[in-house]
Amino acid sequence: MDPLNMLGFIVLILFYGSYLCKQVLLKRKGIDTNRLGRGNKPARTFIIETALKLATFSLAAVQIISLFVIKGGDSLLTQPAIRFAGISIGFLGTGVFITAMACMKSSWRAGVDTTQNTVLIKNGIYRISRNPAFLGFDLFYIGFGLAFSNPLQIMFTLLCVVILHLQILEEERFLPAVFGMAYEEYKQVTPRYLFFF
Repeated sequence: MDPLNMLGFIVLILFYGSYLCKQVLLKRKGIDTNRLGRGNKPARTFIIETALKLATFSLAAVQIISLFVIKGGDSLLTQPAIRFAGISIGFLGTGVFITAMACMKSSWRAGVDTTQNTVLIKNGIYRISRNPAFLGFDLFYIGFGLAFSNPLQIMFTLLCVVILHLQILEEERFLPAVFGMAYEEYKQVTPRYLFFF
């Protein structure tokens, strides 16, 4: 395995491994973190969450195939400098994602669910982004897509980024009902992604 593929393998393990570890740790506390497409929720939310679940699982499979099976050709995107930049972005995304999960503590959830008892997190990385976990996902997906570019990888990466954005919009419609004015005030001073976005 060449060094760039090895780095790609490491970032893949770190990203998905951290996600699974967080799920297991919270499961031991009796918290089911995966609420995507589950529970009583509006049809639109159910569809977006189910699409997100299918797209992210599919992208994980495509990432593994892109890493181990599909060999890149001679295009600009397969140049070592571009691939290294992609892996670096992937590591940055993984770091942002892990930091977001750590800040959320036991309030970490995937999906909208009114039956969950969570608190509004506004400290740590959540001071500069309302959605740092989603930002981490986006950076990881885009970085990995750059590092291991092929048409299938690019298509699923773009699909996941779009569906993640739709999920954010769904959550933004849900959160005011849960946290009231505290969320509205937080929304006014903290960007959706980062800086002015």
